[in-house]
Amino acid sequence: MNEKEIAEIRRRFKPEKNNITHVCGCYVNDQREIVSQFDQSFLELPAEETEKMLATLRRTLSGTIGKNLINLSFSTQQVVNSEEHQLLMALRDTALRDPVFTQALYQRIIDTLQMDGSYLILLATEPYDVPAFTKDGERDELSSSVYSYVLCSICPVKETKPALCYDIPGNTFRSLQTDWLVSPPELGFLFPAFEDRAANLYGALYYSRSTADNHPELVDVLFKTEIPAPADVQKETFESVLGDALQNDCSLDVVQAVHQQLHGLIEEHKAEKDPEPLTVSRNTVRNVLASCGVETDRVTDFEERFDEAFGTESALIPQNLMDTRRFEVKTPDVTIQVNPERSDLVETRVIDGARYILIRADEGVQVNGIDVHIS
Repeated sequence: MNEKEIAEIRRRFKPEKNNITHVCGCYVNDQREIVSQFDQSFLELPAEETEKMLATLRRTLSGTIGKNLINLSFSTQQVVNSEEHQLLMALRDTALRDPVFTQALYQRIIDTLQMDGSYLILLATEPYDVPAFTKDGERDELSSSVYSYVLCSICPVKETKPALCYDIPGNTFRSLQTDWLVSPPELGFLFPAFEDRAANLYGALYYSRSTADNHPELVDVLFKTEIPAPADVQKETFESVLGDALQNDCSLDVVQAVHQQLHGLIEEHKAEKDPEPLTVSRNTVRNVLASCGVETDRVTDFEERFDEAFGTESALIPQNLMDTRRFEVKTPDVTIQVNPERSDLVETRVIDGARYILIRADEGVQVNGIDVHIS
């Protein structure tokens, strides 16, 4: 699924647009026990609760593709005959009305998920009448298809702290007792995928709020497929590969060039408004290193380490390799934050045998908020 397709389904989770008739799920305590289960008519919920419920579900379709939202694929064999795909299809085809299938999903999640504390498993489904459009962009009222899906949100449940509050109508203070608060989703999935404005039974969309741990154990039990390493892990791995391969050739100029190249690709992709996610390969970085004059042996070592860490045919999200929104220079005692678009203001130099980081400062220099002048 691309950004445009995800956005179309995300817009469904508004009071005036959705066709959701009911939501179901269960509350799991910190001992991995189901404390309670529910199947709530969506139409009977008060308006305020409906909006909050929809907002929670909508969060499961938020974030960056390749970082928070991961496209997963089933093999043909899985679609033809596999327990994991059959269960997902049964959940969709029964519209979450058969407790045998919902209970099976709950148990798979509970038996596998490594997550501290209590949490809520929330399931929703709807038939979405996908409108068709004519060649000139007008909506064709006579043509449409139906996309039926299941959305699962796994939300931590946290206990609030007791507090003192002021009761305005009663003009008095009173104690606010502890309660249990449903937090935004930590994990979730959408099945089947919505691609080319229709259902793709060979795909699913997986959500992870954390970029440090995407819980591959849950992906394995629900989809029986591998998931890329979390975004933070990819970044750490790339930094290690680059530093270990280049060694003494890993200069400020080289890191600046890689940073600027990735930043430029991202900005160009945004300008083109391409809904498909931007990816880069090993050769993208290799060409940058070669253009910086890095020795051939070092470049070859980088390629080998990159392939070993990410795979020979890997296509990675550039935002996962380097934080292009900031440029930070750090020593044990000093940290310098630089506008990513002006990293050219920073250079390194050896003066009288001592190594320095130099920053060009023409005007507007402040120290602890005080304007200072460099004479």
